[in-house]
Amino acid sequence: MKKVLITRPLPDVVVAEARKYFDVTVRSETSPLSTSEMQTALGAFDGIMPTLGDMFQPAVFDRLGKSKCTILANFGVGYNHIDVGAALQRGVTVSNTPGAVTDATADIAMTLMLMSARRAGEGERLVRSGEWEGWHPTQMLGLHLSGKTVGIVGMGRIGQAIAQRCHYGFGMKVGYVSRSPKTLPFEAAAFGSLIELASAVDVLVLAVPGGAETHHLVNADVLNVMQPHSHLVNISRGNVVDEAALIAALQTDQIGGAGLDVYEFEPTVPQALRDLENVVLLPHLGTAALEVRADMGLMAVANLKAHLVDGILAPNKV
Repeated sequence: MKKVLITRPLPDVVVAEARKYFDVTVRSETSPLSTSEMQTALGAFDGIMPTLGDMFQPAVFDRLGKSKCTILANFGVGYNHIDVGAALQRGVTVSNTPGAVTDATADIAMTLMLMSARRAGEGERLVRSGEWEGWHPTQMLGLHLSGKTVGIVGMGRIGQAIAQRCHYGFGMKVGYVSRSPKTLPFEAAAFGSLIELASAVDVLVLAVPGGAETHHLVNADVLNVMQPHSHLVNISRGNVVDEAALIAALQTDQIGGAGLDVYEFEPTVPQALRDLENVVLLPHLGTAALEVRADMGLMAVANLKAHLVDGILAPNKV
């Protein structure tokens, strides 16, 4: 029976499914693998199910002798923590779990949009403080989203799911930038550049993959052209946003607010960001629903089975 390592605790249904096909070890820690743990795992297991923070970068493979592992079945759609080229050079296939995360991540984007625009986090803190003095007509006035314009950066599965919710649910106009042309089932305007899009929308939502190509995609230049009432929402990867530039924009009310589920140096969140009232901060909840995490895990197990048992390429090969 092939040996498989699951690098973090996962829902019971996922572990039970994996044990139908493999000799499974479940690592009990919730923190990412260390370099030595990754190297040991590559030499000891036939397959590994890593996830966010398990940094399988070139140095890990370079210092490795012979790799027993032939597949990294990533738990998650994003895989920028894995250097796919370095893995492939060592004969290690990389797969991910697209599809399972789409709706849940889009829902978190809508949560952040509403919380940021309507100052919900700030309002809850006021109530919890015991200092709320009651309703009055000009109390905590926010941005009404219905009928406004949303800009989607990255019109893949998740970007389209967010745009659909905005268009059909809130009657919002949709603009977007994307690496490839899109045929969409709803009205949406393609913009020629991120700068052009950022200057035209009331809410800018980031739904792009992580990696070198999108590092600091949203920087001071982008934030400078956003309208003073506009909001930035990031549900992609933390380093897509230049966090220092965002803090400066929020501190000076250059933009109206922000909603973040991810951070540039996660899990570290700068004190300057935590001190601000005009930003909503969530602890990476994008896919944090039991059935979604179970679906992700089962998809990763299916990838492992396809590769290690059935002898075919994983259906969700990166």
